[in-house]
Amino acid sequence: MPLRIGLQLYSVRRALAESTPKTLQRISELGFRYLEAANHAADTDDGIGFGVPADELRTMFTDLGLQTVGAHVNPLRLDRLPAILDYQQEIGCRQIGNDIEFFPAGDRDHVLRRADFFNQVGQLCADRGMRFYYHNHYQEFQSIDGDPVYQILLEHTDPELVFVEMDTYWVTRAGHNPIDWMKRYRERIVLLHQKDFPAQAPQPISMYDGVVDIDAEIDMPLFESVEDPLCFTEIGTGVLPIQEIIDTALTLPHLEYMLLEQDYSRHPDLESIERSRDAFRAYRGISWT
Repeated sequence: MPLRIGLQLYSVRRALAESTPKTLQRISELGFRYLEAANHAADTDDGIGFGVPADELRTMFTDLGLQTVGAHVNPLRLDRLPAILDYQQEIGCRQIGNDIEFFPAGDRDHVLRRADFFNQVGQLCADRGMRFYYHNHYQEFQSIDGDPVYQILLEHTDPELVFVEMDTYWVTRAGHNPIDWMKRYRERIVLLHQKDFPAQAPQPISMYDGVVDIDAEIDMPLFESVEDPLCFTEIGTGVLPIQEIIDTALTLPHLEYMLLEQDYSRHPDLESIERSRDAFRAYRGISWT
């Protein structure tokens, strides 16, 4: 069965802010069917971050042939989850995830507390017949006593409650081979994020190769200060081994979707995702329907 290709809506956040209906219509015209939301206003917005009521969004999705297959929620708060899960269920979404986490350097106890928190979130989702998944960046590949934070986190979360959305770009930028980690957690991966790294970039491909000290205290200000927009390119136009990633993805028993995500681009949002769509058509083993 081919790997279904979708779109992470963070890629078109500026266009969505200007007009959610027009942006969703254009996404549909470009042939995308599967969407993942990115709500960065979850302290006040139950939905996808642009103030659209659930019934209106459900109607738009139905009319445009779109389907939501996941949603990032930030901030992720237990007191807000009931309303957020109500909204997601109403629009047909059956799983939510975190978008970004930071871990104090060397603090294993903090990682274990977050693992316990994610188990709680996962249980709240499971009680509704939904799932919770963890999405990585590169800071999870700092080590504590020789163990990557990512490994500690996944080893101390319940595999029946906390699933994995692996971002292959950020694993690569941590200096690791995402294919190795895909194989390692093959039973838990339900979603993939796919970006691309340009052949001519102002930074080395590994963030830990002189961009960020591997033992640094990485927080949001540091993360944002070293994140270079020129280290992203339209997906399928860069150097990441995307066909090999797809081939490995096809062997994973519970993986359902690969979501294309463009964090930054020199092009307007909708032009950028069209360029990615065109480039991605060259790969084998994928489906847009």
